[in-house]
Amino acid sequence: MAIEQAAGGLSPVMAFALVGALGVGSQWIAWRLHLPAIVLMLVAGMIVGPVFGLLDPVRDIGEITRPMISLAVAVILFEGGLTLDLHKLGDARRGVMRLVLIGAPLGWLLSTLALRYGAGLGWEASAVFGGIMVVTGPTVIAPLLRQARLARRPAQLLQWEAIVNDPIGAMAAVLAFQIVLVLHTGATASEAFGHLALGIGFATMIGLAAGYGTSWAFWRGRVPEYMKVPVLFAVLLLAFALSDTVLHEAGLLAVTVMGLVIANADLPSYEELRRFKEHATILLVSGVFILLAASLDFSTLGALNWRAGLFIAAVVLIARPLTVLVSLIGTDLPWNERLLIAATGPRGVVLVAVAGLFGDRLAAAGIADGALIGPLAFLLVLATVVLHGFGLAPLARHLGLAGADQPGILFIGGSRFTTGLAECLKKAGAPVLIADPNHGHLIRARAAGIKTFYGDILSEAAEHQVELLSYRTLVAATDNDAYNTLVATDFGPEFGRDNCWQIARAKAGKSRHALPTQLGGRPFGEGRGFDGYEDLLLKGWTFRMTKLSAEFTQGQWREKRPEAVLVGHLDAAGSFRLTKGDTDPNLGTGARAIALLPPEAAGQAS
Repeated sequence: MAIEQAAGGLSPVMAFALVGALGVGSQWIAWRLHLPAIVLMLVAGMIVGPVFGLLDPVRDIGEITRPMISLAVAVILFEGGLTLDLHKLGDARRGVMRLVLIGAPLGWLLSTLALRYGAGLGWEASAVFGGIMVVTGPTVIAPLLRQARLARRPAQLLQWEAIVNDPIGAMAAVLAFQIVLVLHTGATASEAFGHLALGIGFATMIGLAAGYGTSWAFWRGRVPEYMKVPVLFAVLLLAFALSDTVLHEAGLLAVTVMGLVIANADLPSYEELRRFKEHATILLVSGVFILLAASLDFSTLGALNWRAGLFIAAVVLIARPLTVLVSLIGTDLPWNERLLIAATGPRGVVLVAVAGLFGDRLAAAGIADGALIGPLAFLLVLATVVLHGFGLAPLARHLGLAGADQPGILFIGGSRFTTGLAECLKKAGAPVLIADPNHGHLIRARAAGIKTFYGDILSEAAEHQVELLSYRTLVAATDNDAYNTLVATDFGPEFGRDNCWQIARAKAGKSRHALPTQLGGRPFGEGRGFDGYEDLLLKGWTFRMTKLSAEFTQGQWREKRPEAVLVGHLDAAGSFRLTKGDTDPNLGTGARAIALLPPEAAGQAS
C-alpha cells in the first residue's frame, strides 16, 4: 500500500531521502571547505525546516520521529562505548576517572546554579535540567575531534568524559525528577527511589549480560562472520528497549555498558565491528542533527528573554571551566591540556532529546518552568556547537595541542630511500617520522636528525608514543611487500586511502605469490621498486628539491634535468604526493619537485 503524502508536506520516503542527502552532503562540504560539519548540519536543518518549511519531521515523518531519535542516540552511545578500551587509556586514566567521579556531580551542582541564578528557573526545573547538562555531547565530540585533530591525551579525555558521563547525566536527571515527583505528587520517597534503583540495576545487568553474552557467542564461533553486525544491532536495540521499559533513559546506561564490555573483550573481529559502527554513527549523527534543527519552532525561543544569554555565558565561562579545573587538581596534566579541556564543553542531540522529554514531564507535574527547558537546551546546543566548531581548532593550535599546519609524512621502514626523502622533506618544513622495528635501520635517520620511532607501527606502544595527528600521509616503503600491504591497509581508514602510499611490489603481474590488488595503499615507483631506489642511492644519486614557478616551469625543469628520477612533489598547500611510475604528473605553479639526481648532476642542481 502506498504511503500517503502529508498535506502540504513531503512523503515520508522523500523526507528520509532529504535528511540523508542534507546530512551526508553537509559533512562532505565541510570536509571540502575545512569547516565544522556540525555547524553546517544545523544550518542546513534550519534552512529546510523553520526557515522555508520544506521539512517538518512531525508532519512528514510522523510520531515515530522521537523513537527514531532515541534509537539513533542509543546506537551512537554504543559505538562510543566500543571506543572505550581500558588498555589504550594509558596516561589519561587518572584524568578520566576524576572527570567522571568528581566532574559529574560538580558539573550537576554548578549547572543547577547557572540555571537558577542565570536563566531564572525554579529549583525543581534547575535540578532536573542541571543533571542532564552533565552530558557534554558524545554526538558532537567525535566530529569536532576529527576536524580539530587534537593531541592524543586531551582527545581521549574529552571523548571518554562525553561517553561515560552521558548515561550518568540521564540518571542524574531521573533522580532529580523522582525527587520532584515526591514533592509535588502523592508518590512516596521509598516508591520513587525504589523504582530508580530498580531501573539502574536492571539496565546495568542488561548491559553486562548483552556485552558478555555477545562476546562469548563471537569467541565461540556461535555466530558466523556475516551475521555478527546484524546480531550486534539486534542485541543492542533489545537491551535499550528492555531497559527503557523499566526506567526511562536507563537504556542509555545499558548500551554504554554493553559497548564498554565488548570493547575490552579482545574480539578477533573487533576492528571490523568498530569500523562498521563508525560508518553507521556518521549517518545517524547526520540524520539526527538535521531532524533536530528542522524540528525547531522559532516561537518557542520567543519565550526566552535576556537571561537565557546570561545562562549560556555562565555555563561556558564559569560552570564548565570550574568543573574541569577542580576535577583535575592533583593530576600530572600540563596546564595547556587542562585549559583546552576546560574550554571545551559542547552539547549535542542527547541533551535536547532528554531535556525535551523531562521538560514535558515537569510541565505535566505542575512545574511551569518545565516548558522553558526545551528551548534553553536547543539554544545551549546551538551556541556551544558554533563556538567549539569554529573555536576548538584555533584554540588547540594556540595551546600547541593540534597537528601542524604543514601536513606531516609518516615513513614505514628505515632505509637509504626513506631517510633521504625524509631529510629532503624536513628541509621543506614538513614534519616527518620514520618508524622501524629494527634498531639498526634507524641509525642513518638519527644521524641525519630525523625523528624516529623504534618499534612496530601497528603495536600498542605506537598508539601511546606516536602522535598520529601530526601526520596526514603514510609511506610504507620497507623491503617486505606483505608488511607494506598490512600497514597501508590498516591505516587506510584513518589516513584515507588516497593518503596511504606503498612502494611498488617486487613481483608484478599475476603470480601465486602476488597479494590482492584491493589491499594496500596507492603504488609508487612502479618499474623500480625498493631495490631499484636503493641501487641508485648506493651509486651516489641524491635527493634534490626544486620549486617551480611561472618563470621556471615543469617543462623547463625536465628539459634541464632529463636524467632526473621524479620521486614526488609538494603542492602549493604543502601536501605530499608520490609519483606512480616514470611518467611525470602535471605539477602546478608553486609546487616543489622532489627528484633523484646522479652524482654528476647533483652538484649543479638548484
